Amino acid sequence: MANQIDPQLREQLLAFQKDEITEHHVYSRLADTIESPDNREVLKKIAGDELRHYEEWRLYTGQDVGPRRWQMWKYYLISRIFGFTFGIKLMERGEESARKNYLEIQGVIDKALSIAQDEKEHEEALVNLLDEERLKYAGSVVLGLNDALVELTGALAGLTLALQNTRLIALTGSITGVAAALSMAASEYLSTKSEETGKSAVKAAVYTGLAYICTVIILISPYLIFANYYLCLALTLTGAVLIIAAFNYYISVARDEPFKTRFFEMAVLSFVVAAISFGIGYVLRSVLGVEV
Repeated sequence: MANQIDPQLREQLLAFQKDEITEHHVYSRLADTIESPDNREVLKKIAGDELRHYEEWRLYTGQDVGPRRWQMWKYYLISRIFGFTFGIKLMERGEESARKNYLEIQGVIDKALSIAQDEKEHEEALVNLLDEERLKYAGSVVLGLNDALVELTGALAGLTLALQNTRLIALTGSITGVAAALSMAASEYLSTKSEETGKSAVKAAVYTGLAYICTVIILISPYLIFANYYLCLALTLTGAVLIIAAFNYYISVARDEPFKTRFFEMAVLSFVVAAISFGIGYVLRSVLGVEV
């Protein structure tokens, strides 16, 4: 059968083989690390399907190929660091383009359609793989990030013009940020405890507090490094945009939610508050005649 295939098509099928065996190894490795029996079984089934697809493509190429080792370790490590849901859904986005390629050759390769259908089923199965702690508490992380971004960018913008001293701005911003983080964590604890969500109030508070503190550290860091307070403010706002982009990309992949809408909503809100606070700082400095 392999001798009857066009050489260009054969190269394409060999690439498909590499993808399938790579994904087989990723799913197999991840299945061994997951505590949830249901999720583990889903990943093992998908891993078995990927191996079967590899063997079906091999019938046409007549050649064995190894996995893409860099890609295999990349997705494995991403899944271990950022959560298996994020890692495998990120990898599954590549399978979506592969499925389109399979459909393009279904007139030449009989098995292409059935393999494409399997990949579609994988995608649907992975939609249900959301029973993961870090996604379960994503709302708490959003609360911490959003409040820190809005409140602290606004506070730092106002302090930048009011104080015009990077050390004083960093000190004041740090005190404000830590106090607000503890306040938000306490509020999230009480809020979660009063709701019947099945979530741990302590864990929700910890996720909220940590998200807030991490954001505070990133936003205040420029004021501890540079002496020009306008440069520090610009770097802080840039850091805020990067945090918003990174987190919303994570959520968009893991929960299949739109990226652009959430990103622009959070970014615009943070910048509007920062602009208003900057103006308030200017007005108060002028009215009160404060010189630092």
